[in-house]
Amino acid sequence: MADLAGSRHALPYVLNLSLVFTELPLLDRAEAARAAGFTAVEYWWPFETPVPDAAEVDAFVASVGRAGVAVTGLNFFPGDMAGGDRGLVTWPGREDEFARGIASAIDLGERLGCRRFNALYGNRIDGADPAGQDKLGLSNLAHASDAAARIGAEIVLEPLSGAEKYPLKTADDVLKVLDELGRDNVKLLADLYHLAVNGDDLDTVTTVHTGRIGHVQIADSPGRHQPGTGTLDIEGYLEKLQTAGYRGQVGVEYKPDGPSADSLSWLPFERRGLA
Repeated sequence: MADLAGSRHALPYVLNLSLVFTELPLLDRAEAARAAGFTAVEYWWPFETPVPDAAEVDAFVASVGRAGVAVTGLNFFPGDMAGGDRGLVTWPGREDEFARGIASAIDLGERLGCRRFNALYGNRIDGADPAGQDKLGLSNLAHASDAAARIGAEIVLEPLSGAEKYPLKTADDVLKVLDELGRDNVKLLADLYHLAVNGDDLDTVTTVHTGRIGHVQIADSPGRHQPGTGTLDIEGYLEKLQTAGYRGQVGVEYKPDGPSADSLSWLPFERRGLA
């Protein structure tokens, strides 16, 4: 993979449309991303329920088709994100809801050609035994792994910051789950922002754990805004990832400081459409 002029690496970028271009309605964002030069995008779960109405799904798929972009990543239904939920993988009593959400996401991924799904692990629940939650998590992740494998897809599991009750804070926290699970199509999502905020060793993540990484996402720290607004050496870490053998995509997942289109000025137009 050759280096590109003006960049320390040649990894392709995909734009996360659940954080960027949110000043636009959901169904207009893919076209905005394409106009900004991106050929691939990713979303969190783009609906409010685990099993959305068929008309909602058709409208979403049509919006992506009009834009002519690829969807390379989706989240599974995470619960009420605005209310503090961070996934259903380890939430006792919501197993059926999780399973229905998995089926919906896999169906949508099959229609869109999306082959990567982010399974947020879930918060610790008051009154629930943490060990029991983790055991449930293994069962639910195994189910998700089987469902994804049917369409040749993979699952990624993500450490998060800013969520006190979410138990996966570092890459090692996720890798322990992956080791116990033992599924080849379940990997680490290395979000450099979350890992930096949580004090993880990004040099180790980007050089030692590269073979366990299924996807990478970026935002600057502090602030979770676009690269250049904080102090994180994002280009340097992406260069280390590429040198260590990572050949996947980089999800541009930040909260724009200013209008979304203007916030993309850090990334040359010719670097946006390589995915």
